[in-house]
Amino acid sequence: MIRKLCREDHGRVYAFLAEEPSFNLFLLGDLEAFGYEQAFQELWGDFTEDGALRAVLLRYYDSFVPYAKGEFDAAGLARCMIGYEGFTLSGKAAVTEAFEHVQGLSLGKKRSMYFCECRDAAAAVLVPAHGIKRAHLEDASRIVSLRHTIEDFVVPPDAEERFRKSMTSKTGRTYYIQENGQAVASAATAAENSMSAMVVAVCTHPDFRQKGYASRVVAQMIRDITAEGKTLCLFYDNPDAGRIYKRLGFQDIGMWNMYR
Repeated sequence: MIRKLCREDHGRVYAFLAEEPSFNLFLLGDLEAFGYEQAFQELWGDFTEDGALRAVLLRYYDSFVPYAKGEFDAAGLARCMIGYEGFTLSGKAAVTEAFEHVQGLSLGKKRSMYFCECRDAAAAVLVPAHGIKRAHLEDASRIVSLRHTIEDFVVPPDAEERFRKSMTSKTGRTYYIQENGQAVASAATAAENSMSAMVVAVCTHPDFRQKGYASRVVAQMIRDITAEGKTLCLFYDNPDAGRIYKRLGFQDIGMWNMYR
């Protein structure tokens, strides 16, 4: 049986997701920040005949994130996604791949990435910490301007609004290095929750690369996040980037798929 989840379900939903907090950081982060009664966010649960929760599906705007521990009703949850134009689907590879076989569900291009986590700052403390700033609300335009210089980045029209929203909701933070008043390298977190956070938008301006700036920014993030008792996570598909992250203390724990 599939039904909408509500506040009365929170205890069992949270316990279900908390068994794998790294893989569920988007679900946990959005759930802690926004709950069950927002126009831009919905959650559905897939229950067995005896009432046990076996899968959860989150909609955050036009992005869907599923999670399950074993077999679940992929076709039933897919019906919750049909009707949303240009949606994205992302999550643990073993879970998202169940939706590839659902008839009538049009998934976008698949991108598979390594999912890794960092639980301590032993390697990060060896990286220089000088010159790194933590962004504030008034830094939105300079951070977004930097992202526009990155060829591989898709920067949405409302990027500054999203930046401010993540900060005010405490679901994300940004660190950066500047030269002559210009942000030249930065990294951010997303889906921060009480147990974990995701590293996103790691970038360096093309004119300031090969200086180790991105590593310094991520190292500062590791030091701060782990000091708060949280696990820092990220996904990558570039082997060169993977080697850099592993030198900072990240370890692969599985695969993550995204369809858009």
